[in-house]
Amino acid sequence: MAPAVDRRDRLSRLAWRASWVTAALVPAAFLTVFFAWPAAALILRGFFDGGSFDPGALGRVFTSTRTWRAIGFTLWSATASTVLCLALGVPGAWLLYRRRFRGVTALRTAVTIPFVLPTVVVGVAFGSLLRPDGLLGGLGLDGTAAPIIAALVFFNYSVAVRTIGTLWERLDPRLAQAAATLGASQLRVLFTVTLPALGPALVSAASLVFLFSASSYGIVMVLGQTRYESIETQIWFLTTQLLDLRGAAALSITQLIIVTAALWSSSRTQARLTAALRLQPAGSGSTPLRLPRDIVALGITLGVALLLIGLPLVNLAWRSLHRGGGLTTANYADLVTGSVAGSTLPAALATSLVTALAATAIAVPLGLIVALVASRRPRAAAGRRALSTLEALFLLPLGVSAVTVGFGYLITLNRPPLDLRSSVVLIPIAQAVVALPLVVRSLLPVLRAIDPRQLEAAATLGSPPLAVLARVELPHLWRGLGLAVGFAFATSLGEFGATSFLARPDNPTLPVLIFRLFGRPGAESYGMALAASVLLAALAGLTMAAAERLRPKEVAAW
Repeated sequence: MAPAVDRRDRLSRLAWRASWVTAALVPAAFLTVFFAWPAAALILRGFFDGGSFDPGALGRVFTSTRTWRAIGFTLWSATASTVLCLALGVPGAWLLYRRRFRGVTALRTAVTIPFVLPTVVVGVAFGSLLRPDGLLGGLGLDGTAAPIIAALVFFNYSVAVRTIGTLWERLDPRLAQAAATLGASQLRVLFTVTLPALGPALVSAASLVFLFSASSYGIVMVLGQTRYESIETQIWFLTTQLLDLRGAAALSITQLIIVTAALWSSSRTQARLTAALRLQPAGSGSTPLRLPRDIVALGITLGVALLLIGLPLVNLAWRSLHRGGGLTTANYADLVTGSVAGSTLPAALATSLVTALAATAIAVPLGLIVALVASRRPRAAAGRRALSTLEALFLLPLGVSAVTVGFGYLITLNRPPLDLRSSVVLIPIAQAVVALPLVVRSLLPVLRAIDPRQLEAAATLGSPPLAVLARVELPHLWRGLGLAVGFAFATSLGEFGATSFLARPDNPTLPVLIFRLFGRPGAESYGMALAASVLLAALAGLTMAAAERLRPKEVAAW
């Protein structure tokens, strides 16, 4: 009798594992068709011509001065913004995650919202602030690289603060206290004890900021004014202006290498965050704000919140209510009644909302499946390595530019059985590919925070695996669903890179409409661009603020 029971148990375990493999095949198929295939087609387009190997396109592209100028500016601007984000982010992380004071939660939320704002809105906000007739126009920075760098820091500051702060708040404070007791100054403790312990978080933050800065297509498109070009804007130029698809493919390969290297570095260091450190429960090391000792950190963080983050957004809203030197709502009225290239604001807004909802409906269920599969706890080392590889593969779109995804669709999904160039589903699919990694990174920490003993106890009491999943894991998972939906919707709503390649001229999304308005001459078009940017920023900001309120404590960083 016992052998028969053992055989049934083995068959049950094999069937359960097979069901997880089958579940993983659904998002794997989606990612293969709508990410891996277009990316592979780009690589082949760069190296092959008419079926034969021909690296000539690479040679022609990389002998162009314009190409090297774009590569150089991409690397330089990403490096500069990374250095600034770390320099400003360390005191911000200390204040927001190691100190307790009234309003700290609101301040954390305020510095988080810029991360989900559409890049085209960020570009318009800094452009309106620094142009000759803007509030800071007297600084003479319009037309320089300074607005681009400032916008990149604005966009990525919260990434640095959150990545560093969530480790810092869990560091055991006793080591730093011991060093201080032995006579070490505050600065010496910082540089000899604290920063070395924060090394993995610093490297991880630097990798992520560099990655996001190197792929901020909308910011460079709006603020570059044709004087400054990144790899992505050069891809757009080769594709839309010169119809040089092979040259654009060659540049896409270059960007793929750069951002994948940054993502690989980030993934490697993330694995080390808790490997060599004795971490404490979140918030256990925080202490009340102490003045004047914390005055420097407080001053830097408030300066960033008020000047770098608050000023461009307030100025954007204020300028949207002006035209011809007077206070007016004409920009909003013209935006509602006027049209741009055959499209109106209500139509563009409806298109954006519908496509964002559709993208969310695609990304969230797929992300749920990926998170559930990747959160399994196999006993065998081979199984753990397989799940780690699976997780890395599904996070890979985070490191590949949306411009590359959109361009890849143009050269792959243009023939039966998947001729989707004129289909309305192509943009939501592209946006879902961009949002999927954020959904996974929102849900996985919630599942991994479940105490394994709780699962083992349920199984010991006779609950079958499906009952354990339904009664223990899924209730925990629902707690992170609000944040995942918020991330997916806000990201899709403001996505500009892939959408700029795929949107039809007569049916643009709101970010594409803003870019068109910004590029048209005249005070009326510029005023409508400002008004549309305010509306889009408000939608994205409110979405993310609501999602932040639903964020489980297990989800601390992206």
